Amino acid sequence: MTGLLLALCAATGTYLLYTAVVFGWRGLAPGPRLAGAAARRTTLADRLVAAGLAAGELRQFAAVAAALAVAGGALGLAVFGGPMPALALALLLGASPVASFRVRRDQRRAAAQEAWPRLVEEIRILTSSLGRSVPQALFEAGRRAPAELRPAFEAAHREWLLTTDFERTVRTLKAGLADPTADAACETLLVAHEVGGTDLDRRLEALVEDRILDVQGRKDARAKQAGVRFARRFVLLVPCGMALVGMSIGTGRAAYATPWGQSMVVLGIAAVAVCWVWAGRLLALPEEERVFHG
Repeated sequence: MTGLLLALCAATGTYLLYTAVVFGWRGLAPGPRLAGAAARRTTLADRLVAAGLAAGELRQFAAVAAALAVAGGALGLAVFGGPMPALALALLLGASPVASFRVRRDQRRAAAQEAWPRLVEEIRILTSSLGRSVPQALFEAGRRAPAELRPAFEAAHREWLLTTDFERTVRTLKAGLADPTADAACETLLVAHEVGGTDLDRRLEALVEDRILDVQGRKDARAKQAGVRFARRFVLLVPCGMALVGMSIGTGRAAYATPWGQSMVVLGIAAVAVCWVWAGRLLALPEEERVFHG
């Protein structure tokens, strides 16, 4: 087993040296970094906001991950009787809050995507038919937004009452929502407020139609993936069941305690984790890039 690990390390080092010298690639990634990828990468603060977490809650998030890692290590040590499976389970359970964080972020983003067509349509009606000003229409629509979006609208409203600076207000709202649709809608309203013009109704109507098409397309894609996502979760139970059955047959528990058994358990846990992450990347829907959020 040690020889195999040393061979893998040597092969990885050779690959990194060769690609760095011949192709000029940098970093530990298996391929070159795309141009502009760093500029398009979502910041950690945006991810926290999009998941509904404040920046101060990062310590709590780390504490939960550490507690789960300790529990996973204790479980692995009790079940398999060796340090290697215990370490593997500790890493696996310690990383599980990251997966739940991503699920929470995706659910909040989906809720925002479904809410924004209605909000933009309401703003359009308030500004065109009822004669409201752009800031007034924005805040009135924000009061009827979903509960997870209202704190951002309330913070933006406070900024407007204090400064009456709509640009700063829009910047506060975009920072609180951290959503691509919010960026597009807020920039459209900002331009209409500062420049004026009679085509605001037409622009908001086009934005509503575009958002509705995007929401419907994503709903259809998620519906088609429902069976695959269920199978992905169900497959997690199969290795656990096989491990328990193996322990209950003959000298299965003693076999797990041998160095070879420990190595096989670690490889099995690693294979399950890699396949889970890989399947998640294959099932991921394309994310829209934020605009004007610098």
